[in-house]
Amino acid sequence: MEDLLQKAIAEASSMGATYVEARYHKNDYFTLRARNGNLIDSSREVEEGVGVRVLVDGSLGFASTSTLSNEGILEAVRRAVATAKRLSGLMKSPLRLGPGRTGRVKYEVPVVKSFENTPLDEKIGLFRELWSRGREVVKEASLKVMFNEYVESIEEKVILTSEGAYVRSTIPRLYFGYNMVISHPQKGVVQRWREFGGSGGFELVEKWRVVGTIVEEAGTLARVLLEARAPPSEPVEVLVGSEIVGLMAHESAGHPSEADRILGREAAQAGMSFIKKGMRGFKVGNENATVVDDPTIPGSYGFFLYDDEGVSARPKYLYREGEVYEHLHNRFTAAEYNTESNGSARAMNYASEPIIRMSNTYVTPGDYTFEELIEDIEYGVYIKSYMEWNIDDERWSQRYVGLEAYLIEKGELKGFVRNPVLELTTKTFYSSIVAKSKDLRFYAGTCGKGEPSQGVPVWFGGPDVKLSKIRLGVAPG
Repeated sequence: MEDLLQKAIAEASSMGATYVEARYHKNDYFTLRARNGNLIDSSREVEEGVGVRVLVDGSLGFASTSTLSNEGILEAVRRAVATAKRLSGLMKSPLRLGPGRTGRVKYEVPVVKSFENTPLDEKIGLFRELWSRGREVVKEASLKVMFNEYVESIEEKVILTSEGAYVRSTIPRLYFGYNMVISHPQKGVVQRWREFGGSGGFELVEKWRVVGTIVEEAGTLARVLLEARAPPSEPVEVLVGSEIVGLMAHESAGHPSEADRILGREAAQAGMSFIKKGMRGFKVGNENATVVDDPTIPGSYGFFLYDDEGVSARPKYLYREGEVYEHLHNRFTAAEYNTESNGSARAMNYASEPIIRMSNTYVTPGDYTFEELIEDIEYGVYIKSYMEWNIDDERWSQRYVGLEAYLIEKGELKGFVRNPVLELTTKTFYSSIVAKSKDLRFYAGTCGKGEPSQGVPVWFGGPDVKLSKIRLGVAPG
């Protein structure tokens, strides 16, 4: 394969390209889906091919092929170069490459229990056990639906560039998602969608405690449906659970820190950013507001050590002690900022161009235990998980509807609260943090961006966070 990629680079260079990037990219997916314990779908999908990106006369061209032969690769090169030349006349200012610490390296994620050596019955048995035990714990209400999706994947890449980068990687990943619906004739319905994801093998199922966690949650949500009362109408102290804090970090720090979005290049597809060029140091919160994006976390769903431009990855401080600190860059936005790429270019598959993406984005933890966070709350609400959310185009105004939520009285949890709504701006959230737990937890997701749309695996996370007094809304039950 390296020979084909080298030929692509040589051919594109001979046609006038000043930069060439050739990437072999293979994704091998095996998916199982079940409804109410019964397998309803099984599929295997393999995406394999080469993507070629070139810089010609200050313009980028990209083309891909699934024909892994000399003829197929060279045809992709010709199309990429022709595209770049055709568009170069439309460029108001030529694109430039910024510096980046490219590597020559091979790496792969180790697996304890391989997918291929795990019996299919063991995988399918998860679905049957979830449905059976879920129905046992939901008694007065009823568990109507338990949908499960299981995806094991292996991502292989070989990346070569005309500047000498060489990166070969193999990353196996496991994903498990579920949606459950619990209903009661008089009390209505609650439903929950949650995802687990990480890099590694089938051993992650045990690490995540998939069955135990979901069954426990089914019992808790049934009680929310039957017992919960309306949230307080007056301003109260609010403890925001790490799942919601992580989602906020992704949406209100990660997305607005993407340099291509800041420069307006995603405006028609994924949206814009309240951050503008030159706003480094802008005060977005207090000293507790630090948000990091780090693809190098072992076992993480968004794990990688080198990006798809062959640049070494590292942790990035997007917000640091309340200030906008660093953006997510590829080599082209790095040039516009007169800085160095921090390794944030990712492509979903061989047919997709690398664009700026998050990896594992989180609010940094604090020093408190959960008990210490609530012990001095006279009257408040703890929102542990969410049912729905939305955020505006610039990632400034946002709204989260709580699912599992509790009233706090005199430092103790005192029963469930139904559908509390946390509605605030990015600055209000990061300025209202008065304390954080030391328990940093992560959650899996698939981040969408680009046109054509690209979905990539990510983690988002954070500690439990205590906010100063806020007036909560309430969503219809």
